[in-house]
Amino acid sequence: MGKNIHTDEVTRFFEAVLTLKTVDECYAFFEDVCTINELLSISQRLEVAHMLTEHKTYLDIAEKTGASTSTISRVNRSLVYGKDGYSIAFARMKDKK
Repeated sequence: MGKNIHTDEVTRFFEAVLTLKTVDECYAFFEDVCTINELLSISQRLEVAHMLTEHKTYLDIAEKTGASTSTISRVNRSLVYGKDGYSIAFARMKDKK
């Protein structure tokens, strides 16, 4: 069985993220918290998820994002069988436009 992410530390981290109000604040926070590679990997997965929701092919996604097919497949599994986190974020981002 996988690790339980529902810990006090993770909750505190999410609460800290929820206090951020601007993209600049997010840059400052995440540049302090994450390595460059971690941040680029997270943002790559978000872009992969976005492209999958637009019915782009794995080849198109791999070419545009540089993501491996295993990463694309993992993100697709999250979209299909996950907890709808991507869907919630994408819907709210769309509502802001």
